[in-house]
Amino acid sequence: MLKALSAVCLSMMAISGCAAGKAAEVSAQPSPPAAAPPSASPATSIEAAKLRAALLPTPKGMTLAYGPEIGAFGLLKSTKQGLDAVRQAKLDRPECAGAAQLDAAKPEIGNAPAAVVAFSSDRGSITQALIAMPKPAFPAPLPAQCNAYGADVRGTRVMYRTRDLAMPERGDESRAYLTTASGGHRNAEVGSVVIRRGRVVMSMLVVGQKVKPVGLFELARLADQNLARITR
Repeated sequence: MLKALSAVCLSMMAISGCAAGKAAEVSAQPSPPAAAPPSASPATSIEAAKLRAALLPTPKGMTLAYGPEIGAFGLLKSTKQGLDAVRQAKLDRPECAGAAQLDAAKPEIGNAPAAVVAFSSDRGSITQALIAMPKPAFPAPLPAQCNAYGADVRGTRVMYRTRDLAMPERGDESRAYLTTASGGHRNAEVGSVVIRRGRVVMSMLVVGQKVKPVGLFELARLADQNLARITR
């Protein structure tokens, strides 16, 4: 679970319209071309383009909402917006904002080649990121104190409860969580998956009113299948 992407959880927890749905069936529809940010180095752009080829295609019943965006992870628009969302939220347990995540503020992570894409429908959203780390790295498990806590997000009080999911093992390392967020007049669920193959880390968030683990696991299988093709 990457720091910028988990911020989607925080900003969404004002429960502002990312709600609903389940992990969707993935079709073979190709993604449109993407351009790297002007400030990305040529080497970063080349490797990020390889990562883009491993992103999931647009799921059936969903539309492309963002990206694909490629370049240095810390320079991506999605990363910056995510970090801003984390800074604006006031957590009862501040240490949980960076728990079980790769920190884009660290140079070795912020400078790493990355590719990000997001899909949406009236039932929910899926956001996926791939990062090519300089050496193998994987986030630590979520600390016990972060399984349940509250936060003030854009003036709304939100309660988060997270549990581990028994996902089939993927890649070299993998982990999955399901977070329930309640606040305002709505509830939402966020299924999160992180998989490492070699130096590449894949993070995915599935947001909806109801996220079914079986659908989340299928998306993880498809994502890992794509990862295997670029990390052999």
